[in-house]
Amino acid sequence: MNHYTRFSARASLGAVGVYMRQRQMWQVIEQHVHIKQKVIEHKPTDKMLDAFINILAGGQGLVEINGRVRPDEALQRAFGRRSCADQSTISDTFNACTEENVRQKRQALQELYRAHGQGYRHNYQQGLQVLDVDMTGLPTGRQGEGATKGYFSGKKGQRGRQLGRVLATLYDEIVTGRLYTGKIQLTRCLRQLVAAADKILALDRDKRQQTLIRVDGGGGKDADINWLLARGYHVLTKVNNWRRAALLARSVTEWHTDPKTGDRQAGWVTDPYTYVRPTRQLAIRTPRKDGSWLYWVLVFTLSDEQLCWLASRPIAHEPAPEQILFTPLYAYDLRSGGVETSIKSSKQGLGLTKRNKRSFVAQEMLVLSAQLAYNLLSWIRNHLVKHRPNLRAYGPLRIVRDLLHITGMVRLDSQGRILEITLNQAHALAVPFQRALSSSLAQDDFVLNLGQT
Repeated sequence: MNHYTRFSARASLGAVGVYMRQRQMWQVIEQHVHIKQKVIEHKPTDKMLDAFINILAGGQGLVEINGRVRPDEALQRAFGRRSCADQSTISDTFNACTEENVRQKRQALQELYRAHGQGYRHNYQQGLQVLDVDMTGLPTGRQGEGATKGYFSGKKGQRGRQLGRVLATLYDEIVTGRLYTGKIQLTRCLRQLVAAADKILALDRDKRQQTLIRVDGGGGKDADINWLLARGYHVLTKVNNWRRAALLARSVTEWHTDPKTGDRQAGWVTDPYTYVRPTRQLAIRTPRKDGSWLYWVLVFTLSDEQLCWLASRPIAHEPAPEQILFTPLYAYDLRSGGVETSIKSSKQGLGLTKRNKRSFVAQEMLVLSAQLAYNLLSWIRNHLVKHRPNLRAYGPLRIVRDLLHITGMVRLDSQGRILEITLNQAHALAVPFQRALSSSLAQDDFVLNLGQT
C-alpha cells in the first residue's frame, strides 16, 4: 500500500482530531443538525466542522480559515475532511441556519456532554455539585440582530448581545450557554439558564439538594432566590436590592475586618429576611471615597462544613467565630476563579468576541461551537494532568497556543487515512502530550509517536 507523509504545524491538534473521530463526536452533530442548504461540494455540517477546527487552531474570525486550516492537508484529514471549504461559503452556511438548527445543535451538545462530561457523572452522594451562573457582554456593530445598547464593562454606549452561561465549576465544563439581546441581564434569564442546566444534568429532587447555585447580585432577586430554594437547590448569592442590603446591615451587632483585604468588614445579619427556606445572611461593607459605607448581603443555605470545603479552607474541631464568619465571603469570591475565568478564557483563547455575525441565529451557532471547543479542551486536559499535574492550570488560551501547536509529521495511507503522527520531541510539551493521549488513541492501527521533525 502506498503511504505518504505531510508536515503539519499543528500535528498535536491533528491528534485531537483523531481523538474526536474515534469517539464519533462530530457524528453526533451530523445526526442532529440538518441545515437546509444546497450541497455543491461540502455538506453544511462539514463546513461547520471546518469552522470548529479553525477555533481550535487559534483562529479568531472565520476569515482565518483560509490561512490556518485550508493549507494544512494533514490537519483536515485528521478530522475526517478531504479538503477545506472557502471561508466565504462557510460564512454562508452559518447565515443559512434557523432557530430549529440552534435547537438541534443544543440537543447534540447535550448528548455529547452526557457522554463525555465529568459534571454529568458527578457523585452527588459524596459532595456538592457546584454550578456557577453568570452573563457577559459580546460587543458587536449596530446592524447585528439583537445588538442593543446594554451593559458592557468599560464601554459606555456600546451595542451588542449578552451571553448567559452555567459552568460545572468542579470540572471546568460549560453545561449550557444561551445568547440574548444586549438589554437582557441575569435578572431576566436566571431561571431559564438553571432550568436548561437542570435538564442536561438530569437533576431530580435528591440531586438538587446536593447542587449549589452560586450567582452574583444579578440573580439575587427575592423571587429568583425563592424559586431556587423551592426547587431544592442550595444557594450562595448576593441580594439584588441595595436598599434591602443597607436595611439588613443595620441589624449587625459586631463588624469584623477582613484580614485578607484590610478594608472590607463583615458581620452576621441578626434579623434576616425570610425566604421560603431557612437561610443565613452575612452583611459586608466596604468604604467609599467619601468615608461612607457601601453595603451588600450574602444569602446562603450551606453548612459550615460545606462552606469550608467550597472555600478550600480547613475547618477546626472547634472553629473560631471569625473563621466561620469570613468563609462564606471567601467561597463567594471564588466565583472569579470559576465562571468569570471561564468566560475570560473563552474570549481570549477561543476568540468568542471576534466572530460576529449579523444574524442572531448564526451568532448563536458560532457560540455553541465555541462551547463545544471549550469542553473538548477540558476533556483533553483531564488526560494530560494524569502525566503532568501542573497542566491543570492551563486554560483554553495556553492549550490552543502551546499544546495544540506542536509541529510534527503525519503519515497517511493512499486513501488519506491517518496512520501515524510523529510529534516534534524538541517541544517542551510533546512528551506529556504523547504519553497522555497515546494509549487513548491506540485504535484502528493509529500510532502517536515522538521524533525529530
